[in-house]
Amino acid sequence: MRHVIRSEETRRRAVSVLWMLGITGAYYAAGRIGLLRPVSVEGSVVTPLWPPTGIALAALLWLGLRAWPAIAAGALLSVATLSGSLAPPGAAIALGNTLAPVCACLALRAVGFRQELDRLRDGVALVFLGAMGGMLISSAVGAVTLLLTGDLDRSHFWPVWSAWWAGDAMGVLTVTPLLLVMRRARWPRLGDRWLEASALAVVATGITLLATRGTLSMLYLVFPVLVCAALRFQLAGSAPCALLMSVMAIVAGADGVGPFAGHSVLEVMLNLSVLNGCIALTGLLLAAVTTEQHNIRRETELACEELAALVEELAPRPDTRGLPDGPEGPPPARG
Repeated sequence: MRHVIRSEETRRRAVSVLWMLGITGAYYAAGRIGLLRPVSVEGSVVTPLWPPTGIALAALLWLGLRAWPAIAAGALLSVATLSGSLAPPGAAIALGNTLAPVCACLALRAVGFRQELDRLRDGVALVFLGAMGGMLISSAVGAVTLLLTGDLDRSHFWPVWSAWWAGDAMGVLTVTPLLLVMRRARWPRLGDRWLEASALAVVATGITLLATRGTLSMLYLVFPVLVCAALRFQLAGSAPCALLMSVMAIVAGADGVGPFAGHSVLEVMLNLSVLNGCIALTGLLLAAVTTEQHNIRRETELACEELAALVEELAPRPDTRGLPDGPEGPPPARG
């Protein structure tokens, strides 16, 4: 029996170590992907979308606060890769990148956040507490660190801080919902709506290409597709569409094509932040509202069925003992 307990503990520790290594690797890989399209704002490198923040918050929601060492290790690796060394300023930035998702997770827990995102209140909490509120910490620590080290001038503090905050917040709004949906993913079945989902993916890609790279400013074209995805597939449809649209808009903005042509870096960052924020908010909140309505309808139908069964069971049955016999008299005895 003792050997069985020890082997079970060993297995659990091995699984926990693998989870931590996986989170660290995913954080670092997402950071490398985010740096494929960096933007220089007043001499500081920022990204319009920083995916590691979404991975970090999702990991904390899944595994709890015990995942913070893996997040810290991934943040240290990302900062070291970007700066070339792990000096005290880089460690401070990594600390801010760790504290931000931890505080966001604690705030979401305090308000009873559910990972299914099947209520409007869950979507609102993720937007305002997880993304906009929690990421104030990482952006503030990062901008203040650059200011104290002399790498950032005081007159450029607010543009760099706002760009940093927007990138971290967009990482939460676009990546965290997608990861929460993927955790509940299952093997596809023949009855699934593959044709409709494929058509939606093709339309979303084509419309986003037209909106972000066309000569006319038609960024608003992405919203009808996003609304359709949220209404038809809830979060499972809106989350991938929102990420696709945000990434394609960032690539177009970094290339300076389409509606982003002829604008300064700050103007492009502002347009991307507003666009990606509207995309994420629309998809997340509409999917949450739709899911909540479906759940309420399902619960109402189930309650009606249970009530009908209860009424049928409690209804008085007709008493036939006192009824008179027919004109022929009682039926003849048999046998």
